[in-house]
Amino acid sequence: MKEFIITVVPTNNPAILKFETNHFLTKNQNYEFKNIDDAKNSPLAQQLFHLPFIKTVYIAGNFIGLERFNIVEWDDVKDSVAQQLTDYLNAGEVVVKEEEDNKKKVAVTVYAEVTPNPSAMKFVTNKRIVPTSFEFKNIDEAKDSKLAKHLFTLPFVKEVFFDENYVSINKYDVVEWDEVTSSLREIIRDFLAEGNEVVSASSIQKQRTESPASKMEDANLDDTSKQIIDILEEYVKPAVASDGGNIMFKSYEEDTKTVNVILQGACSGCPSSTFTLKNGIETMLKNMMGDKINEVVAING
Repeated sequence: MKEFIITVVPTNNPAILKFETNHFLTKNQNYEFKNIDDAKNSPLAQQLFHLPFIKTVYIAGNFIGLERFNIVEWDDVKDSVAQQLTDYLNAGEVVVKEEEDNKKKVAVTVYAEVTPNPSAMKFVTNKRIVPTSFEFKNIDEAKDSKLAKHLFTLPFVKEVFFDENYVSINKYDVVEWDEVTSSLREIIRDFLAEGNEVVSASSIQKQRTESPASKMEDANLDDTSKQIIDILEEYVKPAVASDGGNIMFKSYEEDTKTVNVILQGACSGCPSSTFTLKNGIETMLKNMMGDKINEVVAING
């Protein structure tokens, strides 16, 4: 049986919280319920409406959105609601009684996008496939990802990288992209369309503990390191992600003023990554942090 893990995510509306799940809840539809009568096809929504502060229930592919009345604050009840949802889902109870016509493959589109790295191709989906990034260098590392394991059975696949809505694949030189792009796109699309989970729940939970947000809460992390992480997250990662890659903060050496980072996905082994690192990221950090930064070094390339 699947093990469900709930992550509480705030939204732009203070009255609405998202309770994200690590497994799909519905096949191919989103639902909105305004009251308990509205929710006759959703035992989960009906149960939630027994909570006096629940105003609206939204159920989508991988999250439950709840809007509250003003009689409570989310800080007072969100943990108990998250626990209630976790218990309900792990008991195997029905979320929504979907119509037979809806019990079909998830509607998924996948398109290929070139990257600055000639050895890497980015396959972008219209669905969120993972909550955080994952990198696999070989099939042994991919033991908790069915999709990565499947991709590694192809002899030309060198590395696999997942981020929120895309798969980045690094290949060996034995094939050209125009020979394999279409088949790779179909493999990824078919896997997602079946509603399969991309990475196991246990791996997702472990990866969250190593995320930048978790690092920022580390009492042992110095203020300079936190400032570097903040800049990388806000200014660097979005640009790097658009190229099918990722950059991770590793450490800051105060004596040499050196920032050590790890390059992932299409950035790993990319011929232009050194230029980007020195003339883009290093220059930005120097401009924003002054004499605290001497150089930026990728410890894996």
